[in-house]
Amino acid sequence: MRYLFLITPVLLLFLSCTTDSDCDEQLAGADSSAVEEIAADTLLYDSLYAAELGADDYGMKTYVMAFLKKGPNRDLDSASAAELQRAHMDNINRLAEDGKLVLAGPFYGDGEIRGIYLFDVATIEEAEELTKTDPAIQEGSLVMELVRWYGSAALMEVNNIHEKIQKESF
Repeated sequence: MRYLFLITPVLLLFLSCTTDSDCDEQLAGADSSAVEEIAADTLLYDSLYAAELGADDYGMKTYVMAFLKKGPNRDLDSASAAELQRAHMDNINRLAEDGKLVLAGPFYGDGEIRGIYLFDVATIEEAEELTKTDPAIQEGSLVMELVRWYGSAALMEVNNIHEKIQKESF
């Protein structure tokens, strides 16, 4: 209730502003915590951007996560293994360019779980179809365990951001 009393006057100030300089002057004497709370709750929310990313009211969405695990066919000579890895990486890049793969990456070490994919699909069945395009899955070098996952819709921007910070490509 205390916040309601703090927020109401500040909100009225925002609504009465006709220019940015008017708002700056009126907000100069306002309680800073109330201003920050209003800014965080109302000014930063972008409904169009949220819809573009497929976000729900919490800024979240459903994905399917794939755990890439060691498959039964891992006894390849070094040339065949390198060729399969190249085809695997090409498939990852294609899925990312198609907007179906949000993120992917290997785990360190030589454990049973080799890496993850995060698919921008709502069902396990859709993800199964995408995993069938991976040459490492086709050859049995990897198998995938698929689970539905609820996470931030902001992850949809990972590939766009990555392009800006990637000096070399795979």
